[in-house]
Amino acid sequence: MIEIRFHGRGGQGAVTAANILASAAFLEGKYVQAFPFFGVERRGAPVTAFTRIDEKPIRIKTQIYEPDIVVVLDPSLLETVDVTAGLKEGGIVIVNTEKSKDEVLASLKKKPAKLALVDATTIALDVLGLPITNTAILGAVAKATGIVTLEHVQKAIKDVFSGSLGEKNAKAAEEAFNKTTIYEL
Repeated sequence: MIEIRFHGRGGQGAVTAANILASAAFLEGKYVQAFPFFGVERRGAPVTAFTRIDEKPIRIKTQIYEPDIVVVLDPSLLETVDVTAGLKEGGIVIVNTEKSKDEVLASLKKKPAKLALVDATTIALDVLGLPITNTAILGAVAKATGIVTLEHVQKAIKDVFSGSLGEKNAKAAEEAFNKTTIYEL
């Protein structure tokens, strides 16, 4: 089973990203779960969302405490939240940031086996006109992990967002896929 934890802020779409990733994996014939965890439920507050993906039915119903993959939608969370808490050995961290690899690593409490960086905010602003990074970051997830294809991510995005909005969000995912830098550590 692959367990993914998303870190974002209210209004950035972390919950939607977890759901879209689950949908993309479902399209590939996998079993999935996606669910949020809310603290103070307000725009801008830290939000955590989770996705599980497996080849067989998933029976566990708890939060993900030891993720294989951590996805950070808001880079400011690196300074306030231990996003790597419980990260499994060999884990992957994917961060929306303009910062360098060394700057990001200095912010992490635990060194991942693989670090993927993409400036999803700039991509979202350029393509969508809004700093909502959830669909863009999914392109980075597809590239860095290989757990789903970009094509299935784009299909799942278009299932959630119709018409031109779906096309724009699918384009944001593709741009992020192409612009993600991956570091093996």
